[in-house]
Amino acid sequence: MKILVIEDELELNKTLVKYLTNEGYIVESVEDFDKAIFKVVDHSYDCILVDITLPKGNGLDIIKQLKVDRSKAGIIIISAKNSDDDIILGLDLGADDYLAKPFNLAELNSRIKALFRRKHFDGDHEIIFNELTVKPEERIVNVNEQPVILTGKEFDLLLFFLINKNRVVSKITIAEHLWGDENDHLFNHDFIYVHLRNLRKKLNEKGCQDYIQTIYGIGYKFNTSL
Repeated sequence: MKILVIEDELELNKTLVKYLTNEGYIVESVEDFDKAIFKVVDHSYDCILVDITLPKGNGLDIIKQLKVDRSKAGIIIISAKNSDDDIILGLDLGADDYLAKPFNLAELNSRIKALFRRKHFDGDHEIIFNELTVKPEERIVNVNEQPVILTGKEFDLLLFFLINKNRVVSKITIAEHLWGDENDHLFNHDFIYVHLRNLRKKLNEKGCQDYIQTIYGIGYKFNTSL
């Protein structure tokens, strides 16, 4: 899961990035309005944590922009306890949840997971598609009830395909989603093919049909109609 942290308190920003990264998320962060707008307009995220009060602008305007762009990202407001009116306005604008500072990091993590389930899997804790079963929070994959051992990136790649079933996704989109800002320093995207080849091999060895189609010159698609 790819998360954007928009928080101007630098220590809290660093704490959130460190904690969420250790929990296995791909995390990017910004500390002011201008950088946040650039990120949300040009990149996609599964979840965005946004503070209301920011240098150079207001977090509510970021929420408005996300809704104008029809972003599918889950939005969690993180705000001071005395910002009740802004929190209500943010929820009315389309934010999904909020946490008042100071908050417990474990609670934040639980809310992120719950939001992810609601957004993508109808609130379920596991994804079942034909012979394939995936438990995102436990990072467990089974094919025909047999466990499949995947690397972290292979699991993230499979989950990304399941979220985007029947949609063609480009190599650039995949790279941005699985590597975040680190993608900017990569020479090319050939490494995606390596991860994809290994993922296919491991699934096929357990009897899983190859649902991942290569769309030459564009990217890949998880095709559910095979």
